[in-house]
Amino acid sequence: MNDKTQATGPQIIEVASLEEPDLAPYRNQKDAWLRVQQSGGTGLGGLFIAEGEIVARELFASMFGVRSVLITPQRLRSMQDAIEDLPNSTKVYLAERPIAEQVVGFDMHRGVLALGVRGTPPEIADLARRARCLLVLEGLSNHDNIGSLYRSLSALAPRPSAVVLGPRSADPFYRKSLRVSMGHVLRIPTARARDWPEDLKGLVEAGFETIALTPDPAATPLSEAGLRCPTDRLALLVGAEGPGLTSQAMEAARHRLRIPMNDGVDSLNVAVSAAVALATLCEAEHRRDAGVSAR
Repeated sequence: MNDKTQATGPQIIEVASLEEPDLAPYRNQKDAWLRVQQSGGTGLGGLFIAEGEIVARELFASMFGVRSVLITPQRLRSMQDAIEDLPNSTKVYLAERPIAEQVVGFDMHRGVLALGVRGTPPEIADLARRARCLLVLEGLSNHDNIGSLYRSLSALAPRPSAVVLGPRSADPFYRKSLRVSMGHVLRIPTARARDWPEDLKGLVEAGFETIALTPDPAATPLSEAGLRCPTDRLALLVGAEGPGLTSQAMEAARHRLRIPMNDGVDSLNVAVSAAVALATLCEAEHRRDAGVSAR
């Protein structure tokens, strides 16, 4: 590799060898492999890859560390401002697109990959003290749905909000989830449950109205629940498509709510359902914010 000096920001390193050891994370992008890697001697475990300019910019602006960046010349020009703001210690590898594609093993049409550091995740109790709204995911394994859920939470819930990952829920830092979320995974604190469903009971003790979202006709319609944020601190529970929430989660929730639907339709996609529920339960918050903006 060859170093190119810059007046500001990190040094740009031209990729001259595909076997450079520091490029190993870009060659081996398996989520499980990245998750257990140590970051640059910091002792913080776990790495993840942000793909594309939108997600990379979110990473650069987030609380997560940036270990390195692999970028093409064209994308470097469009991201020069963000690259210059990175710490000087960040390694920025510059590679023509054909070389970058040889490194990563696929068509790198988005032009940039950034290696983020997971750090130490928060505990559920920490999130419960700070958040006004929680989204609790049980058994969600579809990375598209997970990315969409984070984006909806960021757009529709009062801030600060957070996510609790229940059993069998997939990693939101998986590259596809990050991309679908438009980088909003990096804005929202996330904790993984350790004691299920006892952790749900802990949310009730912390002052949350826990809501199990279900298509069950016996459940209360959203509009009739009498729950609204920001007056109520809400924890919305959603389960995997098909099986839905487990009986343990349903029993631990204080409320069971449903979205009224036309006859002949038994359910909505889980990400759509959560967006509808958040928009309905937080409608007063949205009107208040619109009024403040208008003034």
